[in-house]
Amino acid sequence: MMQGVFVAILTFSLGTAGAAPKYLCTYYDVVDYLNISSHDKLHTYILPKINLKEPVEVKVDFFLVSILSVVEKLQTVSFYFVLNLEWQNPFATWDPRDFCNISEIVLPMDTYWSPPIFILERVNGQNPELNYMVLMHNGTFNSTRPYQVTLTCSLVIFKFPFDTQMCNLSIASFLYPVTDFVMKTRRTPAEVVRDSKSLILTDGEWKFTNVSIIEFTEMLDDKGFSVVTYVISMDRRPTLYILNLILPTCALYLLDMAVLFGPSSLEEKINFQIAIILGSSMLAVILNNSLPTSSNKPPIIVVFFLGTFLLMIMAVLDTFFLLYQQRKSGRLDKVLRSFQQADPHELPKAPPDDLAKRGPQLLHPPKKAQGQGQPTRRLWQLQELDQFLPVLEKVLLFSHLFLSLFFFTVIFVKWSS
Repeated sequence: MMQGVFVAILTFSLGTAGAAPKYLCTYYDVVDYLNISSHDKLHTYILPKINLKEPVEVKVDFFLVSILSVVEKLQTVSFYFVLNLEWQNPFATWDPRDFCNISEIVLPMDTYWSPPIFILERVNGQNPELNYMVLMHNGTFNSTRPYQVTLTCSLVIFKFPFDTQMCNLSIASFLYPVTDFVMKTRRTPAEVVRDSKSLILTDGEWKFTNVSIIEFTEMLDDKGFSVVTYVISMDRRPTLYILNLILPTCALYLLDMAVLFGPSSLEEKINFQIAIILGSSMLAVILNNSLPTSSNKPPIIVVFFLGTFLLMIMAVLDTFFLLYQQRKSGRLDKVLRSFQQADPHELPKAPPDDLAKRGPQLLHPPKKAQGQGQPTRRLWQLQELDQFLPVLEKVLLFSHLFLSLFFFTVIFVKWSS
């Protein structure tokens, strides 16, 4: 009898030795343990603090994904980035050993308190649609959300299109003073730059170069509020503007100089130069559409276009002046040649009654009319005019050339500095 009972117990124990446990852990068990389903909404708005003297510390992390657009006229820039926040809630903890080693759970953002932050420079954008956060068993919350925002930024375009812009992205919360709420960055600027460059998606006009981080306390109504500012630096890629604006302007100016020094007649030079000025004015219209309407200093490229335009006008005025001198010397040349062709020994005809009175004067003319000095002086004046015009033309042309070289050297130095 006893042997039969022992065999039955042994058989039952051997049959159930490899079976799975009867109780299976789920995430609902963790939710029930935390009593989330019966939470009052007021619980999500209260700071999770045990010690009132210690503020809640939120660690901030930033990843730049894309530079969407930069509008110089509106002084705005659009970014797409990822913001990661991490904070501690001592009222939301559990022991993973009690729940089959479940150490984390994903919950909606409105389940527990989350940092009420906003971006100071934001003027437009889309609210993030990822409204979830990760809760660890030790009470650590982690929230990662993408943002697409348009920020106001003071764009300094003095060196356009070789400019570098720096725009601020300030994260703040003016609901809690620093005695209750403090924000700290999790990583160094070098790490942020390295990871952002690995995540960057766009390869457009602007190139992301650097990020600097500033943590400070903003004083408002005798209270301090924690602010974290990311200063994003980006360089403009100037290739398109060089090919569309700068090189065509330089080519037109070189053509203007070639016409000015060319062997064409002055009338033809004036026609070519006016046509070149009209072509450069069309490039100025293209430039005007891309620059902002207000600026403390005129951009260097505006000075470049204006100086080039004025040099072209000066070339036209030089050509007009040479044409005027040429026409003037031509008229004077005709007058002098008419005097030169006249016979200086031809005596004026007088009536017979005057021969008795003026006979001695007619027989002995003045010394100025006796010799050959007068034709020689007129010939010297013609030679002097023929030498004056080429010298004047060379002086005007080379002074214009030296002025142009000085102007372009100054522009190059300003762009390079």
